[in-house]
Amino acid sequence: MLVVKKFGGTSVANKERIYNVAERCIDEYKKGNDVVVVLSAMGKYTDELIAMAKDINENPPKREMDMLFTIGEQMSVSLMAMAMNKLGVPAVSLNAFQVAMHTTSVYGNARIKRIDSDRIRTELEQRKIVIVTGFQGINKFDDYTTLGRGGSDTTAVALAAALHADKCEIYTDVDGVYTADPRKVKNARKLDTVTYDEMLEFATLGAGVLHNRSVELAKKYGVQLVVRSSLNTNEGTIVKEDAKMEKMIVSGVAADTDAARVAVIGLKDEPGVAFRLFNALAQKNINIDMILQSVGRAGTKDITFTCSDDDADEAAKIISEAMKFEDINVNKEVAKVSIVGAGMQTNAGVAAKMFEALYDENINIRMISTSEIRVTVLIDEKNVERAMNAIHDKFNLGENEK
Repeated sequence: MLVVKKFGGTSVANKERIYNVAERCIDEYKKGNDVVVVLSAMGKYTDELIAMAKDINENPPKREMDMLFTIGEQMSVSLMAMAMNKLGVPAVSLNAFQVAMHTTSVYGNARIKRIDSDRIRTELEQRKIVIVTGFQGINKFDDYTTLGRGGSDTTAVALAAALHADKCEIYTDVDGVYTADPRKVKNARKLDTVTYDEMLEFATLGAGVLHNRSVELAKKYGVQLVVRSSLNTNEGTIVKEDAKMEKMIVSGVAADTDAARVAVIGLKDEPGVAFRLFNALAQKNINIDMILQSVGRAGTKDITFTCSDDDADEAAKIISEAMKFEDINVNKEVAKVSIVGAGMQTNAGVAAKMFEALYDENINIRMISTSEIRVTVLIDEKNVERAMNAIHDKFNLGENEK
């Protein structure tokens, strides 16, 4: 059996934790399995690298940032190989060039195109544990690229797909996927299983357990994911195509505080306005989420949308240069709260129940967005935890309602 195991930065933050991970991987190896390990940079090391870069140049080139970032993962994998060798098990560390991990050329947010698996298979045939740098790749110019926030998850799933692994285990600092963030909702419950589609919504909506692109890849190639804790041996959450065992209308509540609302007031009410506005943003790679257009009045209309906090000011600047309008307003003190569940497709009244929970708490809804398995509302950021708890209780998702 071939198993891919991915460990995040907190899992390898110090010597003790590195040896803990090494021993867990060796336990798998001693069962006779082939083991490929993907690691993130140690602890907060990436943040330290960003601080160093900004100290030198407050607006560093993205290519050079990617060159700098790769140091973190290379440090993790080499130290892990040293630990495993100290424990008497042969291990080898490989970076993106040595694998090789081919990506697109977008620095800071590259996508994996293909993986050359020959080197990894050769090392596995020699009964070594193979430890691969997460988060990084190489482009057609032979430059290092990075895969964006949470990119090590994507590396692990892509490797599992390329190697036809039997399973891909993602180890984090939580036991699995919960009905809500257990740090914000006291009686949040761990889910035994969750579907790819539900997990993709959770990942996109700020749940923070898995990178959304890793879930997309897992669904595309049928890679079974298991989300587990690196700090204990508890059973985790299985992410797979069908998770009927839960039989829940709503699987969980997610919140994303990295949101901003941009309102463009007094645009011309004519064909092509929305295209010009959002095309201008797309040209600058600014991702848009919720969109609301008002009913036209006196020859004008308003368009409101959400984007990430970091992109909001740039979005306003781009629109100001591309469009004519009366006013533009940016509000960063907002957050998205969502319910997710495959059972919502066949059950009426789910959205109304969510809105009732917010009404009971006197929380105002600023925008609403829906899909077949999700309802998202935009609210004031100060109300996030209260909203999550109220919705969680309204749908009886907690420990006492198993």
